Amino acid sequence: MDSRFQQLADYVYDVQHRIGATAAALYILQNNRIVHESYSGKHDEDERSRSVDAYTQFNVGSVRKTYLALAISLLIEQGRIGSVDDPVSRYLDKLPECTHDVALRHLLTHTHGLMERQGKLIQEFTAGSGWAYRNVGIAMLFEIVFRLTGMTLSEFLTKAVFEPYGLRETGWRNTQNEQLIYNYYSHPNNWVGPNDSTAGDQSNLFVSARDLAKWGHLHLRWGAGWDGRQVLPHSVFERVTALQTPEGVPSQQPRNGYIWWLQHGTPLNQIGKLVPVGSYQALGITGCAVLVIPDYNVVAVRMYNQLINPVDYDYLEDIRTFGNLVSDATHLS
Repeated sequence: MDSRFQQLADYVYDVQHRIGATAAALYILQNNRIVHESYSGKHDEDERSRSVDAYTQFNVGSVRKTYLALAISLLIEQGRIGSVDDPVSRYLDKLPECTHDVALRHLLTHTHGLMERQGKLIQEFTAGSGWAYRNVGIAMLFEIVFRLTGMTLSEFLTKAVFEPYGLRETGWRNTQNEQLIYNYYSHPNNWVGPNDSTAGDQSNLFVSARDLAKWGHLHLRWGAGWDGRQVLPHSVFERVTALQTPEGVPSQQPRNGYIWWLQHGTPLNQIGKLVPVGSYQALGITGCAVLVIPDYNVVAVRMYNQLINPVDYDYLEDIRTFGNLVSDATHLS
């Protein structure tokens, strides 16, 4: 192992044991090459379980939302969406009155203010005036992709992104596969359920560590693949990682691109202070993360398989520490 990454690797695997995850992975790209790759543990608690390796696919939770974000950007590029500031009502009908001031930008930056209460959609705050992380806006974006393309998100991305870029270890799964980690997933029989959809509208997206690193690398290089081929226009990726949060959102609240968390000096951010401005990150409930640091030409991925963490575990401290250690290990290269 490159000695630069010893402290980072030790930290990642210490957290694995602290939160009770049976599996972990750490994968780092810098300057268009793999500089660290390591795996730990087994797919579940059974001693005979499969060991974690390069082929293991983890459930990535809310990291899936960045895939939806790219689909929206691609639809803008194709002219099927006129502008990120178009009202949602232009693309969805039969919406309640509380959505009249909500634009696509608000859905993509968690600033729409919408929430469900007793089965009804209400607006907690005026769109663009605050920030709240909720899935109401995500569900609307999924529906927009389907209405504009006639395809599910999974079908659309497979054709437009996964196949052209060779992301073969990425997909929404609803059948058992020895390469998938099932334990700690939210089904009583500990594997992805047969009622889960492969459409891309649920949280059953499974990705290998190296494919998630490729996903971050595509964004870092604005759509240039591993071999340098520009399959999609760089503007598709550029707008996704640019600051998109409305100016009216209070300065202490997080800043987003299209879904991605941005390093923008805000107190409530989930990126460590040592990570340079211009970096961006996506996170999932299972403990996985992909962090992109353009200043250092770095993509860092960590993977876990834990849904329920100990009561004394501080997630914000953990994810910020991870970013700081990545930054410290890579800033001089």
